[in-house]
Amino acid sequence: MLITQLNRECLLHLFSFLDKDSRKNLARTCSQLQGVFEDPALWPLLHFHSLTELRKDNFLLGPALRSLSICWHSSRVQVCSIEDWLKSAFQRSICSRHEGLVNDFLLQVCDRCPHLSSLTLSGCGHVTDDCLVRLLCCCPRLRELRLENCARVTNRTLVAVAAHGRALQTLHVDFCRNVSAAGLRRLRAACPRLALRAEHSAAMIPDRLPRTAAASGLAFRKLLLR
Repeated sequence: MLITQLNRECLLHLFSFLDKDSRKNLARTCSQLQGVFEDPALWPLLHFHSLTELRKDNFLLGPALRSLSICWHSSRVQVCSIEDWLKSAFQRSICSRHEGLVNDFLLQVCDRCPHLSSLTLSGCGHVTDDCLVRLLCCCPRLRELRLENCARVTNRTLVAVAAHGRALQTLHVDFCRNVSAAGLRRLRAACPRLALRAEHSAAMIPDRLPRTAAASGLAFRKLLLR
């Protein structure tokens, strides 16, 4: 029996056991399997372990997507977490290669995946409040939002959760140093049923641009790099 003689349900079940690259390679063998690869029902879950995976064409974004995670664990995560005004020219050049990658990807999710219910972002140092606010507005069924080591996330995201996260049940903002204790208290008061966790966030030192001239900022950066 040939694989192409299996019915659609069996082929979808077979594809579900494969990783994204294997699915893509199998789909290239014939048009029938390409059609299975492009079936939205095959893509309710998407997990990415590096930012380069976001550039590949081995997955499909569609209304069937329910759970999305982008977890980047690399030495470059530390570079992304440094404020722009503290970065050296070399560090800026590293970030320029992927600075808008996660934000652009999430904007596609906003347009194509209105039924998203779970989002996890870890080590995504460039993701912004603006992007998360739009996602909360475009994905009204979002129940779980887990953020870890997202340096640019601030109290604006907490305000957006209170305003637009009507279905949200779980919010984690761990190691997000620009989230304040006051912002967390306001969110707890506004959403008492929300399962809120903020490990090592409000206790961390938030980013503040030095009041002195650029020379002071340069001196401060050199101090941190020692």
